[in-house]
Amino acid sequence: MTRVRSILGGAAGNLVEWFDWYVYSAFSLYFAPVFFPGGDPAAQFLKTASVFWAGFLMRPIGGWLMGRIGDRHGRRTALALSVGMMGGGSLLLAATPGYAQIGAAAPALLLIARMLQGLSLGGEYGAAATYLSEVAEPERRGFWSSFQYVTLYGGQLLALGLILGMQASGIGEAALASWGWRVAFVVGAALAFGIFWLRRGLAESPDFVAEPKAEKKAGGIAVLWRDHRRGVLIAFGLAMGSNVIFYTFTTYMQKYLVVTSGFPKDIASRICAGATFLAILAQPPLGALSDRIGRKPLQYAFGFGGLLLTVPIMVAIGRTHDAGAAFGLMLCALAIISCSTATNAALKAELFPVHVRVLGVGLPYALSQSLFGGSAETLALALKGAGHEVLYFYYASAMAGVALIAAFYLRESAPRLTGKT
Repeated sequence: MTRVRSILGGAAGNLVEWFDWYVYSAFSLYFAPVFFPGGDPAAQFLKTASVFWAGFLMRPIGGWLMGRIGDRHGRRTALALSVGMMGGGSLLLAATPGYAQIGAAAPALLLIARMLQGLSLGGEYGAAATYLSEVAEPERRGFWSSFQYVTLYGGQLLALGLILGMQASGIGEAALASWGWRVAFVVGAALAFGIFWLRRGLAESPDFVAEPKAEKKAGGIAVLWRDHRRGVLIAFGLAMGSNVIFYTFTTYMQKYLVVTSGFPKDIASRICAGATFLAILAQPPLGALSDRIGRKPLQYAFGFGGLLLTVPIMVAIGRTHDAGAAFGLMLCALAIISCSTATNAALKAELFPVHVRVLGVGLPYALSQSLFGGSAETLALALKGAGHEVLYFYYASAMAGVALIAAFYLRESAPRLTGKT
């Protein structure tokens, strides 16, 4: 019961973190003109996407900071601090006046809030992945740690559910653009501060408790790179592909369906919500499958699928005007990426020893997010504006190829197959 409570507590915090993160993307359809008046919708989306990317630039700092805190002072401490910072960023977003009230200070405050959230989320990934992997039974580590992406997708789904609920409530597009989007950030801040208190009461992971104090002080970037360079490079390569493909078919997809495919905003939101819900259901079975057949086969499935199918899927979605077809195509894409997301937490935690595990899991992921994942939406919109949208699809496909190369160098780490715990 203690193990289940710890897993649920860690996962609930991850859910709220990602809800707060995705609320920005989901509601940018409405608040973009508030902070960036003038210009066509594509130009406004590009500016909000650029701020979205700026938040990613803080994630390596968050990965380093929370990695050191998590490895030295405990996973629980890092988890509580990260969700507290996320709540602060959401509160600032909710309270910031628009450009019409305070001029250029409005987008500046938007940027500051998003950078604070980026700092938070940069630390959340490594701490949550490590904590969930360490409190799970070794032979079921893939299954239990898959709940990191259950809650990650769940955070996105809740954000989409909130926008769908508000769209269906009858308050109208004008109200959503005026004040409705602020309600979403208030909800996110309240949830984050509630989870902050919950995480303070979590049990510390047994691996961290058993680690000698001298080992806890012996970590850091220099040690990580000197002694575990192979693991760092593999984790970075895997993250390059999974991050770009993930953001292509999640945060960018909502805008792609509106701007390129021509769907109304509410229909685009429903397509994304439905496909995301089914992707959530796929995570635990795929995680459990990795416990039986290993992590590598699923990484190969993602690498080959992303490399070969990203371009045709994106082109087909862009050409269709049928919501059912778009939903089916998006579902195929999420099935491919789920082969990676369901195993990410366990796989990366198994690459590193306890004294550098949070840092080793979090920092390469955050660096990849900063350089590749966070820029995905901005790059896609910029290439569309330049009339070369299809080039982005080939770029995303190439990133999946990088992950495939990293998977070739990965040593199988599932305890059932290696006999290690």
